[in-house]
Amino acid sequence: MLIEFLLLAVTAVYFVVKLRYELQMFQQNSYRNERFFKWFGKSGIGILRYGEIAAIWIAALGVIFSKMWLLALGVVILVPLAVLVLKRKQKVKLNFTSRAKRLFFTSLGVVVLIVSLVLCFGKPFLSVVFAEVCCGLTFLILPLANIILKPVENKINNWYINDAKRILASQKDLIVVGITGSYGKTSTKHFLEKILSQKYNVLMTPGSFNTTMGVVRTIREYLNPTHQVFICEMGAKQLGDIKEICDIVKPKYGILTSVAEQHLDTFKNIDNVRKTKFELIDSLPTDGLAVLNADYDIIASNADSLKTNSVFYSLNSAKLGYTAKNITYSQHGTTFDLYIGQNREGSFTTELLGDYNVSNILACMALAYEMGLNDKEIAFGVHKLQAVAHRMEIKPNAAGLIIIDDAFNSNPKGAEMALKILSQFNGRRFVITPGIIELADRQDFYNQKLGEQIAHSADFAVLVGRKQTEAIYRGLKGSGYPDEQIFIAENLNQAAEKVFSMASRGDVVLFENDLPDLFG
Repeated sequence: MLIEFLLLAVTAVYFVVKLRYELQMFQQNSYRNERFFKWFGKSGIGILRYGEIAAIWIAALGVIFSKMWLLALGVVILVPLAVLVLKRKQKVKLNFTSRAKRLFFTSLGVVVLIVSLVLCFGKPFLSVVFAEVCCGLTFLILPLANIILKPVENKINNWYINDAKRILASQKDLIVVGITGSYGKTSTKHFLEKILSQKYNVLMTPGSFNTTMGVVRTIREYLNPTHQVFICEMGAKQLGDIKEICDIVKPKYGILTSVAEQHLDTFKNIDNVRKTKFELIDSLPTDGLAVLNADYDIIASNADSLKTNSVFYSLNSAKLGYTAKNITYSQHGTTFDLYIGQNREGSFTTELLGDYNVSNILACMALAYEMGLNDKEIAFGVHKLQAVAHRMEIKPNAAGLIIIDDAFNSNPKGAEMALKILSQFNGRRFVITPGIIELADRQDFYNQKLGEQIAHSADFAVLVGRKQTEAIYRGLKGSGYPDEQIFIAENLNQAAEKVFSMASRGDVVLFENDLPDLFG
């Protein structure tokens, strides 16, 4: 009896380790069962799954043939598997929020209940096997716990949402600005906060707090009566996500940075992306203002259907409201001229690089003018802008290399512009990339195109993950890129080691995208 309880304790430890890991994945999938199952389906079986299956079968044989040593062997196999799980490097760590804790302990309770029922029938030998089976079924137990907790979570979320609405209602003079887009929204949020802060006391949603509950948390924890402007980044992965946020914050102003093929795994098609992004614009009051990027035809073509006032910004059309011209880059940053209509307003300078940074700045300048800031305030704010972490962030290092960190959520247009900037640097040019993700059946197309762009911009390409980067490799080879200038790394660390062993002072290294654990 004692040995059986000892084996049960070892199995319980493994279950806790495994549950914590899959809870991390569940959290990255926004606590949505269908997304979690999709991740599980793509994650493959691997040594972890094979090891669990072997352990369960060996333990089961121990029960069938009444062999304690087989039962013990099945449990012992779980020990190295636990070490394997614990040693996994995590780019996005589990945030043990109240919701995560509820899921964790409910899942634990389900398993304890199952094992306890077996023990009640006086079968400690068999309970070990049941516990091992539960170890292999954490991918089902977590979603089950999520279903059990759904009424509770809905009630808690509704209370938080109503409390956030109460806080907003108490600040009648607060100006709410919504920002969304397939990409560019986070940088635009940071830039707008810096510029508007020259006149207003501004709060923006921090980090990646761009979901409904992230926005609610920002309001409840950070918004205070002294704030005059609340800048709300709005992210989405399916229809209705942005409308849900707008129904809470009721924005007066909205910036739409882009509509493109992004998150197609959940949106399915570009029309659903467009409808979702325009949920922000459709929610604006008649006396509000929409600031729209006319460089996207899919945005410009919807202008006639808007029920609110609108202004456009563009890098390409001089006929529209706000236009940037005469853009020049140097090692010190970017200079451009601002035109409103046909009239030149002045020249502006920023330390940031890239056409898309200029485009995002232009959106902020357009709204700043509409909100009453003067040329001096706007120019000072633009001059003070700094790169958002991991978005075309220039990082000189001790070895004399120039590191361009563009590792956050790469997208087709952003990657193209990053490579365009890379091509303008002197010295040898290196690219490290695992490719672009979340593009469904368009993913191979854009990654092959990325390979073609790398071939014309870089002297050496390091691809992270053989399977993940097959399309990039095809693009490189189709452009005549030599094999000796391509290296396929197993992981980011190996990729960086390869480049740093080859690069010398004055060389440039571009990190283009970095996959989170979800895609590792």
